[in-house]
Amino acid sequence: MSEPGFPDPSTTLEIDLEGVAQLKQSDVEFVLVDCREQDEYDFCRIEGSRLIPLSQFAELATVSLTDRELPVVVYCHHGMRSLQATQFLRSKGFKSVFSMRGGIDAWSIEIDPSIARY
Repeated sequence: MSEPGFPDPSTTLEIDLEGVAQLKQSDVEFVLVDCREQDEYDFCRIEGSRLIPLSQFAELATVSLTDRELPVVVYCHHGMRSLQATQFLRSKGFKSVFSMRGGIDAWSIEIDPSIARY
């Protein structure tokens, strides 16, 4: 069963950009996680995101994300690292976790052109 505004986690690991944009504008509670590295996060990020670098994800994610019932959206540069992070969190019992398809690069093109590209 899926959370309101989220796809069914039993059928997909990803959520599209428009879905995340709608969630950010709604009152739906979720955690937005940036799994890029500190230098990438310092260069550009989506407002409201929380940095948990993939290089430290196994150590930090389950300590930082304490509510396994709260939906989580993970993003990276293009969507590959965030898929790894999504699979990791699901393996640790998180119910509603999704990788943002296309990452921050696609977000900066399609949703928020004020975000710098690299």
